[in-house]
Amino acid sequence: MKKHIYIYSPSSAVRDKAAFRRGVQRLKALGHEVELDEAALASYQRFAGDDETRLAAIHRAAASGADVALISRGGYGLTRILPRINYKAVAKAVGKGTKFVGLSDFTALQMALLAKTGAESWAGPALGEDFGTEGEPDDIMEACFDDLISGQGEGTGWRLPKTATKSIASGAEPAGDKGVFELKNAVLWGGNLAVLSSLVGTPYLPAIKGGILFVEEVHEHPYRLERMLTQLLHAGVLAQQKAVVLGQFTNYKLVPHDKGFKLATVVAWLQRQIKAPILTGLPFGHVPTKVLLPVGAKVTLAVEGRDAFLLWGHKH
Repeated sequence: MKKHIYIYSPSSAVRDKAAFRRGVQRLKALGHEVELDEAALASYQRFAGDDETRLAAIHRAAASGADVALISRGGYGLTRILPRINYKAVAKAVGKGTKFVGLSDFTALQMALLAKTGAESWAGPALGEDFGTEGEPDDIMEACFDDLISGQGEGTGWRLPKTATKSIASGAEPAGDKGVFELKNAVLWGGNLAVLSSLVGTPYLPAIKGGILFVEEVHEHPYRLERMLTQLLHAGVLAQQKAVVLGQFTNYKLVPHDKGFKLATVVAWLQRQIKAPILTGLPFGHVPTKVLLPVGAKVTLAVEGRDAFLLWGHKH
């Protein structure tokens, strides 16, 4: 099913031009019409053009009429321009069917859009990182992206790690059988943990109560993860959620003086801080195998044994 995909760069400059080109060719090979924003490969300092350039790119993406507006990459750059984005224009584009897709730094735009307008977006791939890989793109990521653009996706599921099921039952609504629960009609929101914690205390972090918060991170040691989670905890954000879902935390290095302090330590600490169930292992983050998630949508979170599901029904 041929779709119009608009590629733009709202954050850091594209450094891997070969990956960018491969991503474009792969999307074209899948039969899609790929439109490149005029500043997609712009560069100013570490950014994809100066602030004005990147603002204009976001607004062009909103005006493009594309089926999907896909970021070229993440990095850094969106938080500094949040006050100047025309959220009404972006929300209007969403209402007309444009799906804004991305991850990492893109979390800032997703959260601000949700806070200002309630409009939904999609946590998902970036052009270079996911479609521009030297080998074949991940099958699951591609299948989820295809589900998105064809309007067939109704949810996603994953297998919980064996050690992850002990804390799940508390705080959830039992669905009858042992080891089974459902949380219905809860807003799914979240994204990159560093970006989320940086938005605390600003008008750009949505005030979601009774939601399902998902987080992921890359290049951050577990103590840094705990520090960022502590900020969300002390700000009262975590206590207001019905569940917290942990995605992938990758590319960090433990050191000898950690003396046993690791990611599992942080998860265990978090479980002691909040009553809501904490699920781990969500295939989302800076990893090849990533699902697509509707940010701001009402979903059902269901767990049966070690099988977890996020369900949202058709979204055309």
